[in-house]
Amino acid sequence: MTPDIISIDSQAKERAQQDKTLRILQITDSHLHTDPEWRLAGINTQTSFEWVMDLVQQEADTIDLLLLTGDLVHDASITGYTRLRQHIQRSGIRASCLPGNHDKPETLRMHLAGERVDVPKVVDLGTWVLILLDSTIPHSEGGHLSDQELELLQQSLNNYADRHILIALHHHPVKINSAWMDKMSLDNPAPFLAILEQHNNVKGVVWGHIHQTFEAVHNGIRLMGTPSTCIQFVENQDKFGISTAPPGYRWLELSPDGLINSGIERVEALPPGLDLKTAGY
Repeated sequence: MTPDIISIDSQAKERAQQDKTLRILQITDSHLHTDPEWRLAGINTQTSFEWVMDLVQQEADTIDLLLLTGDLVHDASITGYTRLRQHIQRSGIRASCLPGNHDKPETLRMHLAGERVDVPKVVDLGTWVLILLDSTIPHSEGGHLSDQELELLQQSLNNYADRHILIALHHHPVKINSAWMDKMSLDNPAPFLAILEQHNNVKGVVWGHIHQTFEAVHNGIRLMGTPSTCIQFVENQDKFGISTAPPGYRWLELSPDGLINSGIERVEALPPGLDLKTAGY
């Protein structure tokens, strides 16, 4: 099995060749919809996504890659993916995407990929390599890494043993101290983590799905969950709850020596309309 591989554009590759830090911004769980006026828990997801992208645009010249980690279009519609692709293209920033449980992977690949937008398995960043995994299960909110995905991961790590590795997927591979959300985590984290433990060049794992910030370390590997571009969930709570925290993104700075510097940027406030009484999504 040969993974789909892309290389970054010439400007980013030049920075990598000059041993300079690479900058990735992670956008996740946008929950766009066929109807641009559609709302999730009272929030217009198109508006909140555009507010986050306006914040991203302010540093467009410094960004080597946008990383979109699933639940991109809530109804997995062609219209939603097309509008998302067009928005990214207008930003002028290169983007790589993977599916979440609300996406349809094949529809996403067919209608999101295009000019400056890719749906690859491996992204060659020079001193770093990004591996994107599909953790979706059809008609399920939870996640699973198939034998094929685990084989691709192992093969990619073998192929790039001399590079620093960042891995992205949608579902969280470790518990986040939230009983309702942890029921929808990756259901086979053991083989995934076992593969990572065999390779000391794996430096970080990043995901979406949880609509909140999460930070931990496993076997020296940074583990990072990221807020949504729409609504956020209350952290460290066993029952479903919506937070008043505004939407945002995660930035990652990948240094030539293998270190990861990362943090969260948020817009100043949520768009109007948040319904804290919403019982689920």
